[in-house]
Amino acid sequence: MFSRKNLHTRNTHKDKKKSKLEDGLWLKCDSCGEILYRRELEESYWICPKCSFHFRIGHKTYIKLLLDDGKLDEVDKGLIPTDPLKFPKYKEKYKVATRKTGLEEGIVSGRASIQGVPVIFTATDFSFMGGSMGSVIGEKVARGARHALAERKPFVMLTASGGGARMQEGIFSLMQMTKTSAEIALLKQEGIPYVNILTHPTMAGVMASFASLGDVIIAEPGALLGFTGPRVIEQTIGEKLPPGFQRSEFLLEHGFVDIVCSRKELRDTLGRILSILTESLKEESAQA
Repeated sequence: MFSRKNLHTRNTHKDKKKSKLEDGLWLKCDSCGEILYRRELEESYWICPKCSFHFRIGHKTYIKLLLDDGKLDEVDKGLIPTDPLKFPKYKEKYKVATRKTGLEEGIVSGRASIQGVPVIFTATDFSFMGGSMGSVIGEKVARGARHALAERKPFVMLTASGGGARMQEGIFSLMQMTKTSAEIALLKQEGIPYVNILTHPTMAGVMASFASLGDVIIAEPGALLGFTGPRVIEQTIGEKLPPGFQRSEFLLEHGFVDIVCSRKELRDTLGRILSILTESLKEESAQA
């Protein structure tokens, strides 16, 4: 039996613990439920030490993780979407996203190097309207491919776009699937390496276009990758899907991705792949 004093002490302890959780000092793993210290998570690449669940991270963390000196020389800044369909509350949602993330759009693009290999690097960010592809994201992906072609550099594309094509821009958004795919095709014609890094989640129109066209496709463990979500598919066909359907490991087993790579090993793996893919470009440069 608790005395009133002990009960008060216990409640105070609970309140303090809850406050720390709310302040973000501690986080709960979405997979195993383990309570984890934020600083330890940051030091372990935001991977749960108990179950290896990969927490969702933003483009800034990927830039620090993957790029030499954590540096991206950003290009094509200042592009912002219009509201061609006058979609209800689209402008308001866009403003909220910009305030929340500090981004102009759900994508950054620029010049960088990865383990000494110069690249054009582009990344979408889920925190900005789900990383959904509107006209600006499509344009910046297309421009990234053009920069890679003009400068004879590998194009590295990291995606975190669970929103697919942005419904608020309608056909203007869907057109980006064709445009980005066409630009990637031009890279392939010229032998310029294109590498995809798929993170959780990459879905719908993004997955059905530039995100699945890489010469090498790398996926983080457990990422949801596909066109339509598993629940919608099950409801449509009236059947239960196989375990792990549309997760990275399932897609690797069925030949859709080339590598499932832990975030801890992603930079080294990417560096080795780029060094192999750029051999022909080095020979071409030497001959010139």
